[in-house]
Amino acid sequence: MKHFHDVWIQEWCDNNGWSDLFRERYNHYWAFPPNAVMPEPIPQKALRIIKAEKGLTKDEQRWLAGAAIVSVTAAILAYFLVNPMPIVLAFAFDAITVAQLEIEDI
Repeated sequence: MKHFHDVWIQEWCDNNGWSDLFRERYNHYWAFPPNAVMPEPIPQKALRIIKAEKGLTKDEQRWLAGAAIVSVTAAILAYFLVNPMPIVLAFAFDAITVAQLEIEDI
């Protein structure tokens, strides 16, 4: 799941004098700090600030909407089927979704 838009990171780099941004892999961004000859990872503190300011990406919003839809559907099915299994499956899906929303620290 993509937690940051490349535009957000590029905007931060432009504002702080970092150059030549590239993404090593999902959510791992590198750039050249001011007056540096080697690229460094974008600091985790900066990534957390960007995330707090910008909020959720479209990908994260879609996953959260999907989790809500699955949960509501499971509750309705559990009521009409008189069976708790749809709720159990919805709980498993929601747990995986919430785990995917966590941003790992390096």
